[in-house]
Amino acid sequence: MHPDFLVVGAGVAGLRAAIELSQAGRVLVVAKDSLRESSSEYAQGGIAVALSDEDDVGLHEQDTLVAGDGLSDRAAVRVLVEEGPAAIRELIEWGAEFDREGSGLAFGREGAHSRRRILHAHGDSTGREIARSLYRKASSLPNIEFRTFAAVTDLLLSANGEVAGVVACDGSARRAVPLEAKAVLLATGGLGRVYRDTTNPEVATGDGLAAAYRAGAEISDVEFVQFHPTALKLEGAPPFLLSEALRGEGGRLINGDGERFMARYHAMQELAPRDVVARAIVHEIRRTGRVFLDLTVLDPDFLRRRFPRIYETCLKYGLDLAKQPAPIHPAAHYAMGGVRTDLDGRTSLPRLYAAGEVACTGVHGANRLASNSLLEGVVFGARAGAAMRECAGAPAIKAESAPEPRFPQRQADELRLLAWEKCGIVRSGPELEAARRTLEETPLAACAAPNRELFELRSIHQVVSLIARCALARRESRGAHYRTDYPEKRPEFAKHSLVSKNHDVSFF
Repeated sequence: MHPDFLVVGAGVAGLRAAIELSQAGRVLVVAKDSLRESSSEYAQGGIAVALSDEDDVGLHEQDTLVAGDGLSDRAAVRVLVEEGPAAIRELIEWGAEFDREGSGLAFGREGAHSRRRILHAHGDSTGREIARSLYRKASSLPNIEFRTFAAVTDLLLSANGEVAGVVACDGSARRAVPLEAKAVLLATGGLGRVYRDTTNPEVATGDGLAAAYRAGAEISDVEFVQFHPTALKLEGAPPFLLSEALRGEGGRLINGDGERFMARYHAMQELAPRDVVARAIVHEIRRTGRVFLDLTVLDPDFLRRRFPRIYETCLKYGLDLAKQPAPIHPAAHYAMGGVRTDLDGRTSLPRLYAAGEVACTGVHGANRLASNSLLEGVVFGARAGAAMRECAGAPAIKAESAPEPRFPQRQADELRLLAWEKCGIVRSGPELEAARRTLEETPLAACAAPNRELFELRSIHQVVSLIARCALARRESRGAHYRTDYPEKRPEFAKHSLVSKNHDVSFF
């Protein structure tokens, strides 16, 4: 329980960092609930990389910058696309089995990509396959140990403000467990579960982001939340993700009048950037009642072979994608913002690092390009792990006790509905202000023996508050952030937002 390095999160970013760290000391990887429950496991579409003969890193870079809507950090994008090919070759060396065409890799196409550059595994289980190969590699290394807890709830700080570890919640005993280390990596994934409708797993309640904010870390671009355009909207079924690759292979969007409508919204039609497609779908639902993803135009055998997991899941709920269009609605999917880091995962707090979806390098800008998330986890997870090794020779530091947690006196579903209605796909100043005020006025209280649900409630409350505050300060529309009272991009906001516990929202 006193490792050299502590990695919080067992998804792609956390596992890749742990492998990098294993040569420098003892590594403890802490997972929430289960080692097999992370957003990485649910990533269907694939991983984007410039490896095909018709592609190059310059094109991948340009597509990423365009999707980011003027806010992507160019240096971060360059790192992503240039280091991506070597990262993929490494995964293959470690046993990742990507789908192939003959003797070569098979490349798919997704929205806003100018080339077919999406690798997939087992059709639509790419994230699961990458996580499997990384876990297999990590578990073979003697310096890496794995533990599960109900949640990581707070960061431990030393007297001079250095991060000295974390506090974990032991779910069965309902007690706090301190975990101390020379350096801590947050790889806790996303925050989609702060919204009513989401494609994210139950563990994605923004715990790492909330804990970092409470400890004083800088948070950047958290107002940019990507809503995946095509989540299944079927009575009795969860909002299951229908991968963008379905549209990349020829799937069509049709409205309640049976009309294919995307040509009215963007020249790339179904393959437009996700923010454009999501807002178009919302508009068409309001206008015609429903929107469907029509895959009946595809060859049925190809559909079953290329997307076996999606096809079988829909069939379980009585929907045969080969014969019936799928009713859809956008759902919260990915956070472009997070704990602000440099290109090596360093945060504003000494000895605290972050990688993957919880981090904000600026690589995604205002809107993530499809299938760049798994690549980000692998590339920046490795970089963060390498950077953390600088702490290997540092002396251990003594942690002070964490403050007693206090919990919002509201129901989680109430907060999720608030986020969905007032901080969702389409926003306005008055609604954001109402959300901010409601959250600020929510009473807090202590609890003698808090459980995972209470800690998640605290995270949800904190994260939605940050989204509302930063979205209110950004008086423009850009990428995934759209305000009806400021519907245009404004050059004075071509900057990243920044907020911390001790400083209100600013832009840089």
